Parts: sequence; C-alpha cells; structure tokens
Amino acid sequence: MTRAVINRLNNGDIIGFSIKGHAGARSNGEYDMVCAAISAIGYTTLGGLEELCGVNTYKESDGNLVLDLPKNMTTEAWAKAQIILKTMEIGLKQIENQYSKHIQVRFKEV
Repeated sequence: MTRAVINRLNNGDIIGFSIKGHAGARSNGEYDMVCAAISAIGYTTLGGLEELCGVNTYKESDGNLVLDLPKNMTTEAWAKAQIILKTMEIGLKQIENQYSKHIQVRFKEV
C-alpha cells in the first residue's frame, strides 16, 4: 500500500508531503496502474514546483518521494506552490476514493 502524508500549517497551507510505498494493485504480469497514477501526480507536482516556483528540495528513493517547501520563498512563489500542492492533494484523494485498498492519504498538522 502507498501512504501519502500531506503536512499542513494550522491555516491550511501545505508545507510538504511524503509518498511512500508501492500500491501493489497489479495481478501477475500486469502493470500497476494505481502506482503509475500516484507517480504521475507526484512527479507532475515536482515539475510544477520546480518550473513555476524554483523549488527543487525533494528527496527520492525506491518507492519514496519526500518534499518540504523552503522557508525563504517569496509570497508569489508560495501562492503558486499552494495551488500546485492542493491540486496534488485533490488528485491523490481521487485515486484513494477509487482504490482505497492501495493508497491511504492522511494529513499532519505541523
């Protein structure tokens, strides 16, 4: 199962996330479409943050993706990052709604 944790401030702003594990939704010989969908959302989020906000502070290893926003972002970059990260949240929750046996999305107030 993939576990996604979205870290938020008490005002609702997202300051980071972790996506860990493999979905394990495939049958023998099949491609894991759930894992591919989760990966696509995660990497699109990273691409948007880098291209639009100049943020490249992620860590990646086998089945794990972790990002924490830097504290020294401009107000404009922060606002763009919030839109990107909240869109990621929507996408992950939509996958969870359909495939709850394979992904769990949780929130952590920090």
